[in-house]
Amino acid sequence: MEAKLVPHEVIPCDQLPAGQYRDLPEPPKWRKMVGPSILLLGLSLGSGEFVLWPYITYKFGFAVFWACMVGVLTQYFINMEIERWALATGETAITGFCRLWGGWAGIFLLANVIPWMWPGWASGAATILTWELGGDESVRVGYSIASLFLVGLALSLGPVVYNTVERIQTVLVALVLVFLLVIFFLVVEPVHIWEMCKGIVNIGYIPEEMELPLFLGALAFAGAGGTMNLVQSDFIRDKGYGMGAYVGRLTSPLTGKEEAVGDIGYHFEQTEQNMRRWRGWWLAANREHLITFYGLSALSLMLLSLIAYATARQAPGLEQGLGFIDAEGDFIAGQHGGFFKHLFNWMGIAILLTTELGLLDACARISTDIIKINWLRENEKWSKNRLYFLLLWAQILFGTLIMLSDFNKPVQLLILSASLNAGVMLIYSVLLLWMNNRVLKGPLAMHPTRFLALIWSCAFFGYFTFVTIQSQLPKLWH
Repeated sequence: MEAKLVPHEVIPCDQLPAGQYRDLPEPPKWRKMVGPSILLLGLSLGSGEFVLWPYITYKFGFAVFWACMVGVLTQYFINMEIERWALATGETAITGFCRLWGGWAGIFLLANVIPWMWPGWASGAATILTWELGGDESVRVGYSIASLFLVGLALSLGPVVYNTVERIQTVLVALVLVFLLVIFFLVVEPVHIWEMCKGIVNIGYIPEEMELPLFLGALAFAGAGGTMNLVQSDFIRDKGYGMGAYVGRLTSPLTGKEEAVGDIGYHFEQTEQNMRRWRGWWLAANREHLITFYGLSALSLMLLSLIAYATARQAPGLEQGLGFIDAEGDFIAGQHGGFFKHLFNWMGIAILLTTELGLLDACARISTDIIKINWLRENEKWSKNRLYFLLLWAQILFGTLIMLSDFNKPVQLLILSASLNAGVMLIYSVLLLWMNNRVLKGPLAMHPTRFLALIWSCAFFGYFTFVTIQSQLPKLWH
């Protein structure tokens, strides 16, 4: 029997081929869905949670911590709309965007590559490693390159890429949370928690001396940030959730058996049975993401910022960078001995390597999906598996060249790049609003509360993106 195609008025097929109708699989209990959100949490730990928000807390106390909590809650709603499309179609959110207009392929490819191509997390982990093991600048460079290759080998040698990443991230995230709680109970006092609570309810306040680009970058990274949120639909699909059950997984060309990875997704007719299953999937996905991503992200942001407030605030005047992290360790050593400083430093190394692992995997996944579906769909030689590993090792080699060079990126360009991550979030918030209301209709569309949450996301990231770019662009010409 010929497959029944999804008509254009249900899922657009001008830019890409039509999908096929299949029944939605039975949903599991929400506990069985734990996994993809852990990966997203691992991505967020090393950016906003370990570096940016603790640095802001070191500089300004909890004056703008309200924005941290608002940012991570906003990302919860964004991520669930990314999951909605993947659960309903088995496609990534970017593939859905490209169904609306083919030009989004190139735009999101650039947005995925440019902000994340610099190996900053590997370099940060190597810096802390030199504090522990000793070594000069050349040793730090060597550590950075070694960590990049170690991550590459870990991703290349596991038979199923997703399973490899999930296992590693779960262990690292669990260790980090245990270490965090130990340090928290050592250094944080009730008065520090009270100051944080006052900052959370101080909604709308921004100190005059605070740079808006720093504020915007921290907003974008109260969670994963930038295109990293979009990889949630890749994780959902590789885990086989919803209509992703009909799509193959990325496997290693060295150790795994290649699976047929579908280029185009599927959809289900709104029968009574399918809608019952859909409600089960949607409820389970929301519970899992609320607890695993939102709950643990908010907790780790609070713990790391409280630790910074209780320790590094005692050493004012440090330059932006990792100096405040070193000050945190020195304070902990002075109060509780060198062992706990080493524990804190190794926790930092684990956090940064967790993020580097997640970033390399996520960037390669997103780029692979865009290139294969939009430009190499009919090319049998370049399967998704081969493309993924080519792009993965290209990132690693590029990062190695950067570490070996004397190239220093202008500070203002770095700030603008961080701001553009929030700009990317503005773009896909608008696209999700359209796609999950005008394409996914009726019971599959957004609830009014979620619609308002995405409107808020557009306004939130739109305003700060506009004022930051307006203030920073003139500086690039001086």
